[in-house]
Formats: sequence, C-alpha cells, structure tokens
Amino acid sequence: ASSRSQSRSFSFLQRSQQLKRAAWLAPAPCRLNSGLPVNIGVLFVPQQEAWVVERMGKFHRILEPGLNFLIPLLDRIRYVQSLKEIVINVPEQSAVTLDNVTLQIDGVLYLRVMDPYKASYGVEDPEYAVTQLAQTTMRSELGKLSLDRVFRERESLNANIVDAINQASDCWGIRCLRYEIKDIHVPPRVKESMQMQVEAERRKRATVLESEGTRESAINVAEGQKQAQILASEAEKAEQINKAAGEANAMLVKARAKAEAIQLLAAALAQQHGSAAASLSVAEQYVNAFSNLAKDSNTLLLPANAGDVTNMVTQALGIYATLTKSQAVKTQEETPQAQEDSQLPPTELLKAEQASSS
Repeated sequence: ASSRSQSRSFSFLQRSQQLKRAAWLAPAPCRLNSGLPVNIGVLFVPQQEAWVVERMGKFHRILEPGLNFLIPLLDRIRYVQSLKEIVINVPEQSAVTLDNVTLQIDGVLYLRVMDPYKASYGVEDPEYAVTQLAQTTMRSELGKLSLDRVFRERESLNANIVDAINQASDCWGIRCLRYEIKDIHVPPRVKESMQMQVEAERRKRATVLESEGTRESAINVAEGQKQAQILASEAEKAEQINKAAGEANAMLVKARAKAEAIQLLAAALAQQHGSAAASLSVAEQYVNAFSNLAKDSNTLLLPANAGDVTNMVTQALGIYATLTKSQAVKTQEETPQAQEDSQLPPTELLKAEQASSS
C-alpha cells in the first residue's frame, strides 16, 4: 500500500511538472482572424463588432455597426474587436497553499472588450495577457489560504481574482466580469488524509449525539421519578387527610351515640323500678365478666370472695345506691338554696351572687 501511494504521488508530481512546462512553452493564442475585411469603399459592419481603421498607418477611427464609407488604398482595417462576452478556459496549473499542499486548479474566465482602441493598441494580445494574469493571481491568492479554507471560500477567492484582474486590465480596455474555479485536484495522499479527517469528524459527531441522547434520557427519567414521587406524596397526603376526617367523623358519631345512650339510660333509671333494672344489669355484667376469666391471659387477680356472687352484686348495688343518694341530697340542697335566693330582695340577691362568684 505504501509503494502504491508513493507511485501515485510520483506520477502526480511528474504530471504537474509536464503541465507547467507545457504552459510556459506554449505559444500565445492567436486572437485575430486570419483574414481581415478588405476596404472596397463601402463596408457593412455587423452588430456587436468594432472595426479599427488606420489611415496611412495611423489610427483614424472606429467603425460603428451598419453602413460605413472608407477611402480605398488610404484607409485600412487593422483590427476587428468583438464586443460580445468572451469565455476563456484557463489551463490547469499547480499552486501551493499556505500549509504547503500542492493543488492542481483550472478555471473559466469571462471577459468583455469595453474600449476597442485600448484593446487594440494597449497590449499585443489582451486575452492572452488576461489569462496569464488570472493564473498568477490565482497562485498568489491560493498561497494566502490553507487547504481547508480553499474549499470553504471559493466564492471569495473568485471575487479576489476578478478584482485583481480588473485593476491590471483597465489600461487594456478589457473588463473581467467573473471568474469561476472548475476543478481542484488534491494529491492522493492528501485526499486520503482528508477522508480520514472526515470520518473522524463524523465519528465525533456520532459520539456527541449519542452522549447528548443519553443525557436527555437520564434527565427525562429523573424528571419522571421526581413527578412520580410528588404525585405519590400528594396522594398519601390526601389519603391521610381523608383518613383523619373519617376517624373524626367516626368519633363524633360514637360520642353522639354514647350521649344518646346515656340520656336513654338516665331516662330509664328515672322511671319506676329503674333501680331494680339497674341491679339486674349489674348482676348480668358481673356474671359475664366472671365467665370470661382466664381466656385472654394466664395471669389473674381475683378477690377473696370471688365465688360469692350474691355478695359481689350486693356490693355493686350498694355503691350504686350510695352514688344515687349523694346525687339526690345534692339536688335537694341546691333546690332550697335556689328558693331562698329567689325570696331575697334584689339587693341581697345581687350581693349573694357577687359573694358566690368571688
């Protein structure tokens, strides 16, 4: 592979040397026609052409398109200039870039004769002169750019060549309209290096895009987890709020039910034979409690007379009777006091209320 690349580079250099030698040794292209119009006195000049007439070897005038009259033998048509746009193919030439890379470049040059007098007498062959100027200008402009910039700045390179040609060809009566680079030939080894650089750049872009995709995926996953945790916490909060509200409502319902039960029990006890019913209820509860002994735990605390059910019921009824009597006595004491207070004068009643409050 190395021998093949060396042979390619050697053939490329040999070809460039041959082209350079041929360009320097080639004769100047013939711009004039082989035969000029003959002066017969009456001449018809075609459109977009300018005929330069000399009288006795000196410039006389330029014939305009149409009918013209000349003096035979004295006037002679010396030059025929075409006023159309001329296309000239610039031969392939070698140029060295700023980073010492040899390139083979060819182009196309577009010209137009603006002043037939200057184009006839200003330079021997204006088209050939402009072609050589384009080649030298191209070499100098390419020497200012690196290889990478040559491919990126072809438009600016063409514009710089046109400006340089117009500055030099103003005295020749020719104006360069535009210059276009056709082909740029790169040495084989340089082309292989450029191909490797392009592949490396593409691999770099692929790696960067893959890493960016991984980063975006991780960000999206983290964002999803964050939203999921937020929603889960909000759901748990709503659940706790609902649970607390349910428990509060249940407690309120239980408290209301218990209050209603107490009211009903108090009303039942206030009726006739209520005490007997309460005694019966206490006896039943004692019997049920005694029957559930040793079911929930092995440790028991029993009174000394656990087998005497009658004594236990009597004690419970005695406690209940004591509580009932104390409540009745307190009620009777409060009732005479209220009656006495109601019988006092308003002033004494007010003083008693103040004393009680203090």
